[in-house]
Amino acid sequence: MSKDSVIVGIAGVFFGLLVGWIIGSQQGTARSAPVTSAPPVAQAQASAQPQAASLDEARATALKQTAQQSPADVTSRVELGNMYFDAGRYPEAADWYQQALRINPRDANVSTDLGIAYYYMNDPDKALAQFDTSLKIDPKHAKTLMNIGIVRAFGKQDLKGASEVWQRILDVAPASEEARAARQALDGIRSAHPELGAGKPPGTP
Repeated sequence: MSKDSVIVGIAGVFFGLLVGWIIGSQQGTARSAPVTSAPPVAQAQASAQPQAASLDEARATALKQTAQQSPADVTSRVELGNMYFDAGRYPEAADWYQQALRINPRDANVSTDLGIAYYYMNDPDKALAQFDTSLKIDPKHAKTLMNIGIVRAFGKQDLKGASEVWQRILDVAPASEEARAARQALDGIRSAHPELGAGKPPGTP
């Protein structure tokens, strides 16, 4: 699985939950008010968890041998991180991503993959801190921005913060797949909760 599309691949599930959330919130109040409740984080995470793949133990063993024999080899460590991530073994994935980043701390993709692993380990604060590290490497990294919005929406119940970061994707990477997903989310939030200031509509000066 391409790690560059982890969040985009599950965005439909996330944004389906998001639309249900904001519609439910809108129907549950007679006048505009800040959102004060959200679906349980566990429910959102469970619905959006990638389907775990079986781990190729022989391949993992071979890669571990390569990593042990080559302390400066990044590729084997990233591949191990991806394999354990795809198998739903997030703590082990996080360990391999951390090892890769100790060798090459300037890889925004691996940094963000580590943040996603933290999120699936039910630690949204640690995930957001790791995403901040990714943005220090690449302030316009659309995958990181998309993830920040999802974690803010579902891990922190912060629709306003999610809206702001999704709007930023439209500003820095308007032609990206992440921007397409961000537009969907912003349109839903803007319709249901205009008081949250969910960014300007596309094409607005």
